[in-house]
Amino acid sequence: MFRGAGDSEFAFELLVSRWAELAWHPAADDRPVVVARQLGTRERRWDTVVVEVDPDALDVRRAFGDRGLDSDLLRVVRGAPREYAWYRDALDDPGFPWRYVREAVHRAAGRDLIEKRGGRNGRIEFRRKREYPDWVERVVAIENKPDLDASAAAALSDQLRHDVDAGLADEVWVATSATGDRVSPALLEDMPVEVGVVEFDFSEGVAADAAEVVWHPTALAADGDPRTRLLLAERAYGKGWRSFRETMRPDCRHFELHREGRALVPYCTAKERVPTAAECKGGCPDFSPEPPQWRTNGWPIEGGPGKGVRALLERRRARERRRAVGEE
Repeated sequence: MFRGAGDSEFAFELLVSRWAELAWHPAADDRPVVVARQLGTRERRWDTVVVEVDPDALDVRRAFGDRGLDSDLLRVVRGAPREYAWYRDALDDPGFPWRYVREAVHRAAGRDLIEKRGGRNGRIEFRRKREYPDWVERVVAIENKPDLDASAAAALSDQLRHDVDAGLADEVWVATSATGDRVSPALLEDMPVEVGVVEFDFSEGVAADAAEVVWHPTALAADGDPRTRLLLAERAYGKGWRSFRETMRPDCRHFELHREGRALVPYCTAKERVPTAAECKGGCPDFSPEPPQWRTNGWPIEGGPGKGVRALLERRRARERRRAVGEE
């Protein structure tokens, strides 16, 4: 990888996620996508999740806000009637106490997702403001393994078989770093044949042509629970892949954003490399809060550089959302 990445799988994961946002699909024409990191279910967490979307439907989805919708909000929004109705009449029995549904109705109204009013006998009535769109076309899971060797492939075998059989993903890929040597067929034998393998050359950072397909994946049935698939997509929409802006400490004087090709990645001047998410915390021995005067005395970004980093990354995410629906 690029100089300063160290041996961090975290750095590789960021670059793969940015590449997917920029140039997905590795074996076909470009497709509009929403990309996120570290999402999954109780049984399995994926390194990178790529949600291929219908651009027009995604544009409608944007009207429901920038945050993801959890399962309770999805139940209310998708089941909201055209005309006002008591929520117990409008929605199917959830299988748990109705008071939790009532709370979700209040939350949905508070986020301007539905319209709510008090009906007869104090009943809570609601109706839709807009119809929730069918915006998800395909869900793709990527396991990032920059140093893919025989032992790593064998260790991944059971996890990848679970990904193939779970019915939640339309494709499963393993992403690895290009070494200049051809991937051994014997190494591929340790992985399910349905799983694709793509190599990345990030020596100069992220570029659209950084990927080379080594093994093409098989299109999967994706016949698992459709509600779980949609919930994964909603979480991907709300979280994105730049979520490190919330879990790391950009308010540390050692924190910087470095450009690596078409990507911006976190960099620690104390460690002289990309820090991991676990390292970049307030408990880090090198942590040094940005001086108060950085937040005043004419600093060009209101609130100081740490707040500015978060704002910049959020603007980048918003820009890619606009690009996915054809606005840029």
